[in-house]
Amino acid sequence: MLNLVLFGPPGAGKGTQSQKLIEKYGLIHLSTGDIFRANIGGGTELGKLAKSYIDKGQLVPDEVTINMLNSEVEKHDNPKGFIFDGFPRTVAQAEALAELMKEKNTEVSAMIALEVDDEVLVERLLERGKTSGRKDDADETIIRNRIHIYYEETAILKQFYLKEDKYFGVDGVGSISEITERISKVIDSL
Repeated sequence: MLNLVLFGPPGAGKGTQSQKLIEKYGLIHLSTGDIFRANIGGGTELGKLAKSYIDKGQLVPDEVTINMLNSEVEKHDNPKGFIFDGFPRTVAQAEALAELMKEKNTEVSAMIALEVDDEVLVERLLERGKTSGRKDDADETIIRNRIHIYYEETAILKQFYLKEDKYFGVDGVGSISEITERISKVIDSL
């Protein structure tokens, strides 16, 4: 089974590349943001629990997030693999994901990080902000802060996956097909 952690700063092209990898490899995309919204909107027990933390301005505990992920993973019989988007964000979460995958008799195959220069990211996000309606893509200060937070959060994870020989940085600049080809070379070498 092919299980990928797809990382990259805001505007790196994770959503676009996820779609290409889903088409090419038959993977299932698991976005923690989507999973949270579905559970909260659907009023599931886990969704109610997550909402209780969110409403207090607290982070949802890793255990709740992992339980939601597990629930999503179990919905699929004989999957070819998963793309984890937005998770893990901490070493504790990476360890919890490794344990979850072990329980499923598989493992995280690779962490693929799309690497894009900050100025290119800012330019891309400002451009996206003109058409997406997302306020966080229309303000350069907010964009730069989001990029800064990404680097703070993921620096530790990069080290975690480097130690496991599972970290792969991929140049995220070029045409969509060029970037997909670079990612595919990494995947095909696993």
